[in-house]
Amino acid sequence: MSEFLAGTRAFLLAVGVHIIMAALIVLGTMNWQPFKPPVITGMTIEAVMVDTGALKQRREQIEKEAKQAEARKAAQDKRAKELAEQQVREKELKEQQAREAREKLAAEEAAEKQRIKEQAEQKREEDMRLQQMREKQEADRIAREKARQEEMKQLREQREKAAQEAKLQEEKLKQLEARKKEEADRQRQQVEAAEMQRQMEAEARAGALGTLSDQYAAEIQAIVQSNWLRPPTARAGLRCTVKIVQIPGGEVISAVISGSCNADEATKRSLEAAVVRAGSLPYRGYEEVFQREIDFIFTYNGD
Repeated sequence: MSEFLAGTRAFLLAVGVHIIMAALIVLGTMNWQPFKPPVITGMTIEAVMVDTGALKQRREQIEKEAKQAEARKAAQDKRAKELAEQQVREKELKEQQAREAREKLAAEEAAEKQRIKEQAEQKREEDMRLQQMREKQEADRIAREKARQEEMKQLREQREKAAQEAKLQEEKLKQLEARKKEEADRQRQQVEAAEMQRQMEAEARAGALGTLSDQYAAEIQAIVQSNWLRPPTARAGLRCTVKIVQIPGGEVISAVISGSCNADEATKRSLEAAVVRAGSLPYRGYEEVFQREIDFIFTYNGD
């Protein structure tokens, strides 16, 4: 740019020199005598001599300098044009570089946006997967808790049922104990009654079987005794009450140990078999004391 300005100044200086030289030539050819009215006294002719060689030389010098100035101007214009073209190229290069930089920046921004988008999508998928995993874990926890609650409920129900059954068993045991106690009381009463009866029978026997009932009982004792197949386990002091069911005429229907009996099972069964084996009990002559059901006390003293 400074060369361009320097060339411009040189051109303007050359033009100025040409103008000054032209002015000097014009002024040199002019007559600068003051104007005087013509005095006609005769014709007088004066000639002014001008050195044309010097003027020509001066003109050539000026023209040479002008050509040199024009050449310098042309060179300066060329350099200015080249500089301008270079500046244009540099400007275009800069614009291209700026455009490429913008395009690169835009591509990088697009790539960054795509990367951010992909990261966001990946994060969204990861969050969704984590959410699904948390939901599955929560569902599994709820299922386990529900199963545990159901198991606890079943255990409570089983415990309550077991407690109720235990309570029922306890009540049954109490009832059974009560029945056993009642049965024991009844048997005790029967034993007491039998003992009292024995004492009465003993007293009656002391009177030589003074009553018909005693005679009836003695005959039954004799019949059962004769039909009794005594087992080896039978011991002296045996005393058992046998409930006998019969029909009029004395035929035996059934015989079962009832009430107190200090014999073992084999002896009890043998006594029942002895009554049944007898077939019938005394009847004729004992119609007044006959009963369809009688509690017969069988005794064995080892004789």
